[in-house]
Amino acid sequence: MVSERMPIWLRFVIVAGALVLVVGAGLFGYRWYFRPTTLTIAVGSLDGEATRLVSGLASRLAAVNASIRLKSVETTNAVDAADLFASNKVDLAVVRGDVGDLSQAQAVVVLAHAVVLLVAPPGSAVTDIAGLKRASVGVVGGEINRNLVGVLTKEYDLGRANVSFRNLAPADTRRALDAKEVRAILVVVPLAEKYLTLLRGLFPQNAKTAPILIPIEAAGAIAEKQRAYESFDVPKGTLRGSPAVPDDDLTTLRVSFYVVARKQLGDDVAGALAEALMKARRDLLGELPILSQMTAPSTDSDAFLPVHPGAAAFFNGTQQSFLDKWGNAIFLTPMIIGGLISVAAAAWKFLRAGESSKDERGLDALYALGARIRMTEAEPELSDIETEIDRVLQAQRARTAAGDENALDVTTLNVVAHRLQSLIHDRRILLSAQPESKIRV
Repeated sequence: MVSERMPIWLRFVIVAGALVLVVGAGLFGYRWYFRPTTLTIAVGSLDGEATRLVSGLASRLAAVNASIRLKSVETTNAVDAADLFASNKVDLAVVRGDVGDLSQAQAVVVLAHAVVLLVAPPGSAVTDIAGLKRASVGVVGGEINRNLVGVLTKEYDLGRANVSFRNLAPADTRRALDAKEVRAILVVVPLAEKYLTLLRGLFPQNAKTAPILIPIEAAGAIAEKQRAYESFDVPKGTLRGSPAVPDDDLTTLRVSFYVVARKQLGDDVAGALAEALMKARRDLLGELPILSQMTAPSTDSDAFLPVHPGAAAFFNGTQQSFLDKWGNAIFLTPMIIGGLISVAAAAWKFLRAGESSKDERGLDALYALGARIRMTEAEPELSDIETEIDRVLQAQRARTAAGDENALDVTTLNVVAHRLQSLIHDRRILLSAQPESKIRV
C-alpha cells in the first residue's frame, strides 16, 4: 500500500510556525539583552539639591532610552543615604567621602566637590582658627559635619581652647549670627554661584565691609591623615570681586560627593552607568550648571575610594565591545547547533533502522504484482492487475511531481513497468496456448 503523503498546506503551516518561533525567539533575545537595567539610588541633602541633580539625571537617562535607569530613594541627608547603602537596601548612593560606612562602596563618578568654609561676620577680630578661643562656632548641617568637627578639634586642640560647636539649621543661621550666639559659622558647600549667593546673604555687606574667611592652614597635614579630605585653595575673589574676598588664595579643605556602587554590581552595568551619567552631564549643563563639577574618580590603586572596575574600564577606554564579549559564543553556536542536528539525525536513523522506507514498500507492492501475474489463470485478472499497476505508477509520479523525496524515481518506475508489462504479455501468450478445457478448469 502506498503511504499517504503530507498535504502541502500542512507543510506551509509547519514552516510558517517554525519561522514565527525563530523570529519570536530572536525578538525575545534582543529585548532581553538590550532591556534597560533599573538601579535604586539613595540620595539626600539639606537643601534638596542632590535630589534635584539625581532626578534630572534619571529623567535624562529615561528620555534618551539609556540602557541604565535610576530610581531615586530620597533621604534627609547624605548620612541617611550612606546608612541605606551600607544596609544593602539600594544599589547606589550619593555619599560624601567623610560620612558613613563606605567599606563596600566603589566610586562610579564624582558628582561634586564641597569646600570647607569657616566664615566670621564683617568687623570680627577673628582672622584665624587660634582667634576662636572660647568662642562658639555654628555648624550648618551639624550631623553631616560631625566627623569634620572632630578632625578640626583634634588637629587644632580646640577642646583645650574651649571652642564649642553648635548645630544650626540653614534657616536659623542668619538669626544666630545677628544675635551673636555664634562668632563664626562652618559650612561645607560646592563653590557654585547658588551656594555663594546664599552665603553672602547671611551677612550684611557694603563696599567697606565683608565676611571674613578663616583659613585652615593645617589642611595639608589633615589630608595626609584623613584621606577623605584634600587640601584646596579657594581662589582670590571667590566670595566677592571688589574688594576681593578672600584677598588672596585661601587654604582650606575639600571633600567630594560620589555616586557609589556596591562591589557586587556587574562591571558591564557599572561601565554603562558611568558612560550614561557622563553623557547626561553634557546634555544637562545648561539646566544644572553644578554638573560641571562632575568628573571621573581617581583610578589610582591607592585612591581613598576605589573606583569600580567597570567604571574604570570606561574612563580608561578599555571597555569590551559586543564582539569581544560574545564573539566566541557567536562563532561556536552554529557549530554546536549543527552538531546537535547531526546527532539527532543519526539517532533518528538508528531508531528506524529496522523499518522499510517508503520507496522499498512501493517496490515491494509492485514486485508482489509480478508474483500474481505468474500465478493467474484468467485473462480478466491480468486486466485487473494492469489497472492496479497504472494506479501505483500514477501515484508514484504524482508524488514525484509534488517533490516527495520518498517517491520512486522515473528510471525505477520505467524499469519496473517494463518488467511487469513483459510478464503480463508472456502470461497472456501462455494462457492463450492452453487448451480451452484446461482454462475452464
